Amino acid sequence: MTKTFRHIRNLFYPLAIVFLGTTEISSAQATPKFPVLSQSLQQIDQYQNSGSNSLSQVTNVNQLRDVSPTDWAYEALRSLVDRYSDAHSLAPEGDAGSHRCITGFPNQTYRGNQALSRYEFAAGLNSCLNQIERLVASSEAVVREDIDTISRLTQEFEAELATLSGRVDDLDSRTAFLEDNQFSTTTKLKGEVIFSIADTFGDGEGTNSDPTQVTFSDRVRLNLHSSFYGQDRLRIRLEAGNSTRLDQATGFDITRTGFDANNDNNIAVTDLAYRFPIKNSGITGYVGVVGLDTDDIFEVQNSQLASSSSGALSRFSRRNPLLFRGTEGAGVGIGAKLGVVTVRGLYLTDDADESSDREGLFNGSFSTGTQLEISPTDTLDLAFTYIYEYQTGDSVNLTGSTGSDLAQEPFGEVDTRAHQFGLGANYAIGKKILLAAWGGLSLASDINNNDNATLYTAAINASLIDLGKEGAVFSLLGGIPPNLTNNDAGAEDEDTTFLIEALYKYPINNNVSLTPGAFVVINPEGNSNNETQVVGVLRTTFKF
Repeated sequence: MTKTFRHIRNLFYPLAIVFLGTTEISSAQATPKFPVLSQSLQQIDQYQNSGSNSLSQVTNVNQLRDVSPTDWAYEALRSLVDRYSDAHSLAPEGDAGSHRCITGFPNQTYRGNQALSRYEFAAGLNSCLNQIERLVASSEAVVREDIDTISRLTQEFEAELATLSGRVDDLDSRTAFLEDNQFSTTTKLKGEVIFSIADTFGDGEGTNSDPTQVTFSDRVRLNLHSSFYGQDRLRIRLEAGNSTRLDQATGFDITRTGFDANNDNNIAVTDLAYRFPIKNSGITGYVGVVGLDTDDIFEVQNSQLASSSSGALSRFSRRNPLLFRGTEGAGVGIGAKLGVVTVRGLYLTDDADESSDREGLFNGSFSTGTQLEISPTDTLDLAFTYIYEYQTGDSVNLTGSTGSDLAQEPFGEVDTRAHQFGLGANYAIGKKILLAAWGGLSLASDINNNDNATLYTAAINASLIDLGKEGAVFSLLGGIPPNLTNNDAGAEDEDTTFLIEALYKYPINNNVSLTPGAFVVINPEGNSNNETQVVGVLRTTFKF
């Protein structure tokens, strides 16, 4: 408001002198007059303050390519721009551009070929008034004809300015209401709901004969994301679901879906972790108490299929299970970006809250490791990952419940350690095709008897982007779930298990998507005597 009154005072002092017949005037000679013009200028000032601060400056009206040169207002504005711009060298040194007479959009046009609106023109006019105000305040001369031009222009745009003033007042009141009633200044709520229809086909393990029925289940997540300085994030996730674990009917872990979570729809905190970049260092830190997983810190190199809500339908196809489904849940991590290379490290455990013997932060099962990611081009990402696993006898699961029972516990329920090695890659072919692949090797040992075993896994997939509709994705994957071989303890997988998956994610809109698909498991449980399993899924995902 102070600025508006200063506008009125400085710009209407010269009008009084014009009224007395002076050709050139300065602020030292002025007396205020013309209340109608004062009101129009005040309206222009209100519009300029409310909506044009984001516009960039130009020095010549001819640069505003969308303004018609045949319009009288164009000529009037051109004259003001040419007379009251930086050509007069009024801008302080180092402040070039801040005292120019008219504003335009960043590309120096008014929205491409779109005609200049009367409202936008009013904003440009006010910018010239600001320049003239500085002239008057510095006792520079202002030509009488220019005051006449300003008066005519303000009368011409009086109706638009009145309309804009009402719109600005309405926006101000709405903004004030939102600020007074917002949920939080630091926290955003994001929600996700999955509805799933699924069934399996093929005789299950043992005496089960095609045991499953069509199921309809759900999973609900509410994520509270808080930021305290703009780049950090504290995540609190509330989750509930009754998504069916198909392995409980088929007897094969490999038939699990990638989003199953069954706690009878009771609400539980499944994520409580904090991520904090260190400013201007390229370093990011991670700390979590619940739900801090390896894939939260390391890149899985499977961008189209990694998500449980919009990626692969099977549990195996989302990420390399030897590397990214080990001991995890609580701990710390760090990442440092050095040009095209990113180095990461972590230490995670699954029972950090337990105080009993062989549990806790340092005395129970844990995983620690490092990852080197290289992005030599915009289309290629490579990641080399090493993880050391130590798992106590009561919680051995080297495959993340994606391989056979033998691969999961090569030596039975005894303390087991494993050196896990992996390579992953993403490669984009243009903007429509994305390829991804991974391979993993695990060298496991029985700590008590020094028996050794080897596990391996591999997969490759291709995704076609925007197939049929913008945002739609068709993906096809083939892979070998963790296979146990060379076991000193005796038992090994007799045959290699194969999984083939196809799915099509179709966005209904920005918030709802449908993903029909199926995956086929050949030689489940590493045994060709087991019947091939087919799992069909229709997943509907709602995001808000």
